[in-house]
Amino acid sequence: MNVAITGTSGFIGRAVAEHLRSSGHIVRAVSLRGVLPPEALAGVNAVVHLAGEPVAQRWTAAVREKIMRSRVEGTRALVAAMRGQPPQVLISASAVGYYGSRGDEILLESAPPADDFLGRVAAAWEEEAQAAEPLGVRVARIRIGMVVGPNGGALARMLPPFQLGVGGRLGSGRQWMSWIHIDDLVALIVFLMKESTVRGVFNATSPFPVTNREFTQALADAVHRPAILPVPAFALRLIFGEMSEVLLASQRAVPDAAQRAGFIFQHPDIFAALAQIVQGG
Repeated sequence: MNVAITGTSGFIGRAVAEHLRSSGHIVRAVSLRGVLPPEALAGVNAVVHLAGEPVAQRWTAAVREKIMRSRVEGTRALVAAMRGQPPQVLISASAVGYYGSRGDEILLESAPPADDFLGRVAAAWEEEAQAAEPLGVRVARIRIGMVVGPNGGALARMLPPFQLGVGGRLGSGRQWMSWIHIDDLVALIVFLMKESTVRGVFNATSPFPVTNREFTQALADAVHRPAILPVPAFALRLIFGEMSEVLLASQRAVPDAAQRAGFIFQHPDIFAALAQIVQGG
């Protein structure tokens, strides 16, 4: 297949591009900076849309605007470029931030969006992607959880303190974390590209979300260090401001749609997944 990918400089985009190239597909990196000409997608069979301003930074008013505009306007420009020669499928990223903080509630894809900043961002992002459907494009929107893998992503920041033995839970540690191994995320994207009958929304998360306390213990076990220094919620708020709510939010999302479509996860268990990543097995 001829596949166009946005966000190839990011952790997920690099992994998707490398996998597709190694599998014999033609990969075209597409930048959404500046004007996107219609010929940018000429001859493309599939589009994987992953670009967006990073959320993991202190949220000033300007940053909030960049986060929203990069997703809404970027996706709108991408769909507009499809009008001349639509691809067969668009796989568009979203995030479990769509759901907001929901305590112990099990979140299927049918759960409504939260009326908070990230909920509104994700809902608007998905709406722009869905606008490709009337063009005859099959659209799959993937609500991605925390991605774990080697050489990037969430673990790039989390590993060093744990390796030094100064890692610990965040806040109470009771909040649920929806996570996914990078290999499973790449495999899910490829699965959705190839399965011509699947469309709609998919939680890109492990079937087994864990609490922050459980995740902390799994990471400590993987590096063979104790995890005894919790970070209190007030400290997170001092360091990260409003963005700290992302770290303290409780999202217990499960991949109901992906599993019903027949996708099989290779790394569903957090203890085994982190051990495999850290130890390179």
